[in-house]
Amino acid sequence: MSKVKYYYDPDTLSYRKIEPKKSKRYRNLFLFVLGSFISGILGLILLLNTNFLNTPRELSLEREAKNYELQFELLNRKMEQIEYVLGNIEDRDNNIYRLYFEANPIPEEQRKAGFGGVNRYKSLEGFNNSDMIIATTKRLDIIQKQMVVQSKSLDEITKLAEEKEKLLAAIPAIQPINNEEMTRMASGYGWRSDPFTKARKMHWGMDFTAPKGTPIYASGDGVIARADNRASGFGKHIRIDHGYGYISIYAHLSKYNVKRRQKVKRGDLIGFVGSTGRSEAPHLHYEVWKDGDKINPINFYYGSLSAEEFQSMLKYATQENQSLD
Repeated sequence: MSKVKYYYDPDTLSYRKIEPKKSKRYRNLFLFVLGSFISGILGLILLLNTNFLNTPRELSLEREAKNYELQFELLNRKMEQIEYVLGNIEDRDNNIYRLYFEANPIPEEQRKAGFGGVNRYKSLEGFNNSDMIIATTKRLDIIQKQMVVQSKSLDEITKLAEEKEKLLAAIPAIQPINNEEMTRMASGYGWRSDPFTKARKMHWGMDFTAPKGTPIYASGDGVIARADNRASGFGKHIRIDHGYGYISIYAHLSKYNVKRRQKVKRGDLIGFVGSTGRSEAPHLHYEVWKDGDKINPINFYYGSLSAEEFQSMLKYATQENQSLD
């Protein structure tokens, strides 16, 4: 409410009310309206730049931003679960699978290495939640890299498993003549007396005595490298190339049941006992080679003999007697 002003009139010896001029009234009214307008504009600008008043769009964007933050939090929790499961797989991969197949473990720094060089996350900078977005993106990238490394490792393990299965099938692992059809284990690997010269000489295989025509079986998977009588002293003989450096030889046969380049499986019938070549009596002379070296076949009979049978064979094989060839 505007103040009422008075002045003292000496003529009437009384106070009189000062009546403002109309122009001044209009000016005061204009200044009041102008001041109110300017104050309103300044107040509106101030409110729009503070959190006291938000537009509907700002409120919508704020809700959307909070929802994104919640989704990022949920995503990080899921990534924690993925990292835990992936960690278990990596542990089994290094300490079980790769150990079993004799493959080197993958170093931890290789599995969880980051990304060097240029800033991959420059486009994510400059936002209110840039730190959270960049950290989550980096975490996702590392998990993705871990999964790629683990996937390649499992592919390698699969190949190693397939190769291991082939290797185990190829190793000469069974006795080439059944115990039921064999007369005896006549001579083993080592120094023996030659049946013809009586001189002491190295016997590079094992001699199994059996009647002529007794079946002979392949001791491992492979390919028939030779089936002929052109080897000195062996007479009719068969050589199987098992791969992985292994070769088995079956000598003094009476006849063949296979031919050169034929593929055979462990336990396949390949020929029959005889006494061809440099032989004193019907028997099978059996040798195993590894990478060109002749090794003791008795170390490979894990696929067909019981413990008692193996001990009995070992007893006869270690006796320094006379060989049959």
